Amino acid sequence: MAIPFYAKSEDNQGYIKNMEVIAYDDLDGGSIFQPQLWRTEEGKYYLYGTMGNAIGILDVTDAAHPVFIKRFQTIDKEKYPQSGNPKCQVAEGLLITGMASGGGPYIPGFPPRKPLPPEQCKQGVHIYDIKEDPENPKFLAYWDCGVPNSNGVHRFMYNGGPYVHLSCETRGFEGLIYRCLDISDPTNPKEAGRWWMPHQYADGFIGRHNFDPNAPHIPEFMHTGWLHGAPFVRDGLAYCGYNGDGLVILNVEDVTRPYLVGNLPLVPPFASHYGGASTHTALPLPGRDLCVVTNEGERYMWFVPNNDPNIQGKKIGNMAQALNNLHMVDVRDPANPTLIAEFPYPEVPENFPYKNFQQLGLGVNGTFGPHNVHEPMDHKPYLDQRGDRVYCCYFHAGLRVYDVSDEYVPKEIAYFIPPNPSRPTPQPGPNIATTEDLCVDDRGNMFIMTSNDGMYVVRMLEK
Repeated sequence: MAIPFYAKSEDNQGYIKNMEVIAYDDLDGGSIFQPQLWRTEEGKYYLYGTMGNAIGILDVTDAAHPVFIKRFQTIDKEKYPQSGNPKCQVAEGLLITGMASGGGPYIPGFPPRKPLPPEQCKQGVHIYDIKEDPENPKFLAYWDCGVPNSNGVHRFMYNGGPYVHLSCETRGFEGLIYRCLDISDPTNPKEAGRWWMPHQYADGFIGRHNFDPNAPHIPEFMHTGWLHGAPFVRDGLAYCGYNGDGLVILNVEDVTRPYLVGNLPLVPPFASHYGGASTHTALPLPGRDLCVVTNEGERYMWFVPNNDPNIQGKKIGNMAQALNNLHMVDVRDPANPTLIAEFPYPEVPENFPYKNFQQLGLGVNGTFGPHNVHEPMDHKPYLDQRGDRVYCCYFHAGLRVYDVSDEYVPKEIAYFIPPNPSRPTPQPGPNIATTEDLCVDDRGNMFIMTSNDGMYVVRMLEK
C-alpha cells in the first residue's frame, strides 16, 4: 500500500481520523505563527503569517496547491537584531503585525537576551496596506508601545473598523495589559484607551513596585495575571484570556474608558508549575451565548529529566502537572460567566507508540494542553463562521475538531497528528510533531501551522 504523500517515511506517517490531507507546503524551510486569510475582490485567497522578523505570504486560492510567494521583511535585522513580529492580523485590506524586542520565556540552554539601546528596538505594531497589492504590502505606519526590550505587542484582534485591540506592554505596568489603538487614520495610529488589573500597576504600590520588563518570563510569571490571548471583541464586550486571572470580560463600548464586567478564575485548578501560559484564549462562539476558554499547554523545551540551575534547580520529572484544557463557559450573563462543560481528553490513536500525551517522548511528567483555536470574526466572511464547531491546534496531539452543538457535551469528531519532522529541532527536547496555529476558510479548508515542519492543509471527510 502506498504511503500518503505527506508522510516522512513508511513508519512516520502521522495519524488521522475523519479527515484528509489535501496539501503540504514547506514554507520556504520555515514556520508561520498566527496565519491570517484575506480574500480579494477578485476572489483570490491569500494567507499571511509571521516568520520571525518577516511575514510569509502564500496564494491559497487553490488550497490543494498552495504557492509560497515570499518572505516579506518587516524588520531590518541589522538595525533591530533582537526584534521580531510574533503575531499578525488582516482585515479590510490592512495587514497589522505585532512587534516585540525582548522578554519571552527563558529556554533551557539558550541565554536570555541582553538589553539593547531603545533606538535598536521595535515594539508595537506595523500597519501595511494589502488591498492595492496583496503580494507587496505597502508600509503605512509604526506605533511604538513605549517599552523597549519587552514583549511589546503579543496577540491582538483586528476585525476591521477603527480599532485594534491589543495585549500590550505599557510603561509602569507589569505584564501585558489591554490597550486599544485607534487606526481610523491608518497612517497615524493613536492609543484610544487602556485597562489593567490593579496588581499590574507598579506605581499603585507604596514606594512603587520595581520590575524588569526585559526579564525572562519564567513559568512562575506566566501564572500571574496579565493579558495573554487577544482581547476578542464582540457586541461591545472584550473576552480576554488573562493568564493566572482566568477569563476576564470587559465592557469596551466606550474604548476610552473600558471597565470590568465579569471574571472567572481558572488557575487553580487548571495549569500549574511549567504548564504554559495559563488562561490563553477566550473565544465567544458566533451566534451563541457561549465562550470557549483555553488553558495553554507547554512545549518540550521546559521539560528535562534532571535538575537545571536555570530553572531554579527543580527536578521537573518528579512534579505533577495540573490539567490544561478547553472549557465551555456560559456568558449569557457576562457578569456571571459560568463553567458548564469540559472538552474531552484528545483521543489517543490506535497503535500510537505512547499511552498518553503527557509522557509522550519525554521520559518525565510533562505538561500537556491546547495552544490555539480558529478565530472566526464577523467582518471576515472568508473565514469559517460556524458556532457549532471548534478547531484547536493541540500541540503534540495535533489538530482536533469538536462538535459543540450541545454545549454541555462537546464531542471530538476528527483529528490529524502530522508525521514527526525530518528537520532538526531548533530547541531542546524530542523532535515530535507540534501543531501551533490554524485558520479555517469558508470553503472548509484548514490551514495548520506546525512549529518545525511547514503547513498542512486538511479537510473534513464528514460535514
